[in-house]
Amino acid sequence: MKNLLLLPALIATAFLTALTGSHAATPLPRSTPEAQGISSKSIGEFLETVDKIHTLHSFMIVRHGHVIAEGWWSPEAADKPHVLWSLSKSFNSTAVGLAIAEGKLSLDDPVLKFFPADAPADPSDNLKAMKVRDLLTMTCGHDIEPKITDHAPTVKQFLVHPVPHPPGTHFKYNTFGSYLLSAIVTKTTGQTTLDFLKPRLFEPLGIENPKWDASPEGPSLGGYGLYLCTEDIAKFGQLYLQKGKWNGKQLLPEKWVEQATSKQVPNDQEGHAGIGIDWQQGYGFQFWRCTHHAFRGDGRAGQLCVVIPEKDAVIAITADTNSFQTEMNAIWEQLLPAFGADALPADAAGQEKLKQAVTNLAAHPAPPKK
Repeated sequence: MKNLLLLPALIATAFLTALTGSHAATPLPRSTPEAQGISSKSIGEFLETVDKIHTLHSFMIVRHGHVIAEGWWSPEAADKPHVLWSLSKSFNSTAVGLAIAEGKLSLDDPVLKFFPADAPADPSDNLKAMKVRDLLTMTCGHDIEPKITDHAPTVKQFLVHPVPHPPGTHFKYNTFGSYLLSAIVTKTTGQTTLDFLKPRLFEPLGIENPKWDASPEGPSLGGYGLYLCTEDIAKFGQLYLQKGKWNGKQLLPEKWVEQATSKQVPNDQEGHAGIGIDWQQGYGFQFWRCTHHAFRGDGRAGQLCVVIPEKDAVIAITADTNSFQTEMNAIWEQLLPAFGADALPADAAGQEKLKQAVTNLAAHPAPPKK
């Protein structure tokens, strides 16, 4: 019954875990949609819309801290880690924020400070001016994104790339810059980003066995390469929704959460803007701003962690598709207007219908090539 996942709010967590096959050591509490102010019918309409996308792998909707709907398109499963692609960047950024909080570095540290042995013999003024902040906001000053070959980035390769723009003035999506952030975490803490985050983020959230691919140099890839389960993504979004607090403990500084998820730089002139309007709302510290005053982490092929503070909601999606804006539109059109302020009357029939729809999810075959 791994595809299942809609149960009454009062069922004990232990029984819930046994019934759903939840892999998490400390799962989020479960509830019915109606108990958290949204109808099962509205979620069913959302599911009908996204089920037409080729191909989603999973979804999870969290409202008021409770999972109210979740499902996996067979053969995906709750306990199957999924590659996050660039959604990894938001976790990478979190490691930087924690290292800053521990006094290991600062936003305004020059990048070259950490890598004197890898710097070019005659670094340009723009390279010398590049700061940690510029890496976080994708404003390194590059005109062309440096490419990573064979998943083997090196600090030296990044530092020799031309920097024609003054850092902080020109947004250019930059996965290699995210690797530099990971390398800085390793340089300042003596640990990979993965190992640094384990006791500070993953373990407190009950995220088990996270995997993060590393470069031949040693640091975690940073900009991609992290593997987690759907509920892990939802927990991460919930942590940011709660301004860094988890089970009464402040895991992340509230100031960091505010900075990381607010608009630090405009991004409406960059190539990603062609994906849709939700890629034109500004960029934070490895988080995207969205319409509807929301923010998100996202990754190639449709990985999403969307946080909607005004509705106290988090939506996590894994996929193998390139229909980003279609995914976002389904959230805005089916879910957003349906989130109510108060609980709704119980709807056993609606919940059963939604339960059956979730149970029957299966990946669609690839469309025929033309």
